Amino acid sequence: MRFTKMHGIGNDFIIIDAINQDIEWSELMKKWCDRHFGIGADGVILALPSRVADARMRIFNADGGEPEMCGNGIRCLGRFLWDKGLVRKNPMTVETLAGVLTLWLDVADGEVRAVTVDMGRPRFAPEEIPVSSPDNFITADLDGQAVRFCCVSMGNPHAVTFDCYPVDEAFYRFGPRMEHDPRLPRRANVEFCRLRADGGIDVRVWERGDGETLACGTGACAVVAAAASQGLSPRETDVHLPGGVLRIRWADDGQIYMTGPAERVFEGEV
Repeated sequence: MRFTKMHGIGNDFIIIDAINQDIEWSELMKKWCDRHFGIGADGVILALPSRVADARMRIFNADGGEPEMCGNGIRCLGRFLWDKGLVRKNPMTVETLAGVLTLWLDVADGEVRAVTVDMGRPRFAPEEIPVSSPDNFITADLDGQAVRFCCVSMGNPHAVTFDCYPVDEAFYRFGPRMEHDPRLPRRANVEFCRLRADGGIDVRVWERGDGETLACGTGACAVVAAAASQGLSPRETDVHLPGGVLRIRWADDGQIYMTGPAERVFEGEV
């Protein structure tokens, strides 16, 4: 079976053409993602045929769980579909568990330089996230500090805070603590944020099912939605993650657009 290793600002994936190859997934996903005994990745993405879009995406986290969507992953999939000639439309559409999304490819001399994705509308209603709270805010006691989280869905659940930005071992305590908070019944991706003087936002991400990752596309969108809705940042800004920068725009029509790179690392066979 052939695969391509790709990353979006450090958030890395094993991408497989499941249109022209039969594949058994299940426990293989966890083995492939293992960085010591496998290929190594934050997740596995399958490119599949779709009846409602140009292609369909299935993604599996390193723990074998299947999330609804992945922003960095869908940019990588868009470039993969283009590079392999599986979809030669620009824009192209991709079916996900969070709905059908539109991708615009910045192509120069036949090479995809960046991908912009219409990530849809952020959802703040507690039942849509979901979060067990009268509104979309929860407060947690983290090492004696009351930390407030704004919960947002970008097709998958996020808990975003601007109250603390842990840079040491506290991050590895706070991340799993919030991922598994009982008020978040489907668990959550957790974003710890710091506002920058230039209007951008620094973010560290603890991803549901993966732990610490260098970037999270849906997380960057959730961060801007949470910040702008509270008057903390403009509706268009740069989100600085450990792996790089994503440009996020929350348009007047309510849609959020994410722009960033998608890079090939290598190809292989298992």
